[in-house]
Amino acid sequence: MKRKTKYVNYTKWGYIFLIPFFITYIVFSLIPLISTIYNSFFENYMSGLTQIGPKFIGFDNYSSIFFKSELPVYLKNTFVIWMMGFIPQIIFSLLLAAWFTDLKLKLKCTGFFKTVFYMPNIIMASAFSMLFFTMFSDAGPVNNLLNSMGLPTYRFLAEVAGTRGLIAFMNYLMWFGNTTIILMAAIMGIDTSLFEAAQIDGANSWQTYKKITMPLIKPILAYVLITSLIGGIQMFDVPQILTNGNGNPNRTSMTAIMYLNKHLYSKNYGMAGALSVILFIVTCILSFFVFRYITKDRFAEKVMKRKRGDSCEN
Repeated sequence: MKRKTKYVNYTKWGYIFLIPFFITYIVFSLIPLISTIYNSFFENYMSGLTQIGPKFIGFDNYSSIFFKSELPVYLKNTFVIWMMGFIPQIIFSLLLAAWFTDLKLKLKCTGFFKTVFYMPNIIMASAFSMLFFTMFSDAGPVNNLLNSMGLPTYRFLAEVAGTRGLIAFMNYLMWFGNTTIILMAAIMGIDTSLFEAAQIDGANSWQTYKKITMPLIKPILAYVLITSLIGGIQMFDVPQILTNGNGNPNRTSMTAIMYLNKHLYSKNYGMAGALSVILFIVTCILSFFVFRYITKDRFAEKVMKRKRGDSCEN
């Protein structure tokens, strides 16, 4: 007599374990997003002790931001500061990742160096900003050192290049270690037989890096670039603390999120909501184009394979 085996369906347990994630996402992300979009169509702010609104005004908040505010200037500031920090970050991260994963160099104590590189990332941005504010102030240690060498005092926080440079340098120090470790993981995931075959064929280190390493880590490069771009658009804590929220000198270091914070601080919820939606759309568009540009070779390859499959069927 055959014994009946009981079939157990474990699929439901997977959905049960996903419930906490969806609850957290709905409560802390989806509902605030919908609420922000909803409030962006209303006039709702405080004038002294008087509450104005909420009054439905359609797209007036958006038109005010585009045509009556200085948002394009602050977006430009944000992009310039982000580029000043990201370009050296990605260059040094690629170099360090290539060196630490090169089997021919046989570097020792790589674990120690990874820890040292990553340590600035775990320091709070507020503490980092206060440290740099103290070091590069007019009477700080850096200017004291310059004066002892016979050089004049340089007012870092009163010059456009000095303030932007400090913000970019802090962002570089805080994030290049994280980027280096991500790129190292990407390179270590490449099949070593590819490097051995290139070496047998007589390829030098630069040719191997250009023809094998870079094409195979493109998806990770896309991830690094997109996450860095999103972080750049959200740049707030470092310039906020370093310039006391004023974006000095002459608001040349005022970022888009600092501008948003001023609307929230003044309780202008309608304008803040419209600005948040605009930044969300800008982030989505830039991320899409960055991803398509970096992965265009893979996308073209998939299209060609699909066309070949269709031609074979016909």
